[in-house]
Amino acid sequence: MVAVPEALTAIPGVRTAAQLREPADGDVLTVLPELARLLPGGGLRRGSTVAVRGARSLVLALLAAATRNGSWAAVTGLPDLGLAAAAELGVDLARLALVPDPGAELVAVLSALVDGFDLVVLGPASVSPQTARKLAGRVRNRGTVLLTAGSWPGADVELTVSGRRWHGLTQDGHGHLRSREVQATSHGRGAAARPLTAALQLPGPGGAVAEGNHPERRLVGVAG
Repeated sequence: MVAVPEALTAIPGVRTAAQLREPADGDVLTVLPELARLLPGGGLRRGSTVAVRGARSLVLALLAAATRNGSWAAVTGLPDLGLAAAAELGVDLARLALVPDPGAELVAVLSALVDGFDLVVLGPASVSPQTARKLAGRVRNRGTVLLTAGSWPGADVELTVSGRRWHGLTQDGHGHLRSREVQATSHGRGAAARPLTAALQLPGPGGAVAEGNHPERRLVGVAG
C-alpha cells in the first residue's frame, strides 16, 4: 500500500500546505531569474498546473528557487530521478520528498502530496480529462503548484523545450560536454495566453540554468 496523508505528514519537518503558507508568501512561488520571464507574474502561481514537455531538467529547475526559499516539494512517478542533477540545478534536497512509484494508487498519492506540499512534480502519467479536472480543483483549493513532466489535460501553462544543441565537443568528437543550449517556449490560458520564448543553457557550464549565449536569442514575443 502506498503512502497516505498521515504518513506523509509524519516526515520530520513536513507540514501541510496550509501550515507552510503564510500571508507574506504571496500568491507566486519564486523561480530562477532565467525562468521567471517565461511565467505569468514571474513565478509559479499557487493553485496552478504547469505541464513541461521536452526536458525533465526544466521541471527540476523550476523547483530550485522555491525550495531554497523554504518551500517543500515532492516528486512522484520518476523512479530514475537524478538527485545529483537536481542539486546541480539548485534544488534544496533537504526540502524534497520522493515517492518513486505510486503504483495503482496514483490519484490517491497525488492527492495526498497536493495536501502536504507547496510544489508537487508528477512524472509521465496517463490521466483522463475528468480526473485531471478533479485534481486541478484540489490543487487550486490547496494553493499547491502541480508540475507535470509531460502533457496534462487543461494545464494552466505549458512549457516546451526544443532545439537542443550541446557544446563542448570538437568537430572530430573529442572533448567534454559543457552545456546544452535549448529554446524554451511557454503558452497557456489567461495571463499566459501570449506565448513567449527564451534561449537557455540547460544545463549551463556549471550544471545550473543559464541564459542562452546569443543576444539575438533573448526573450521575444511569439505572434499568435
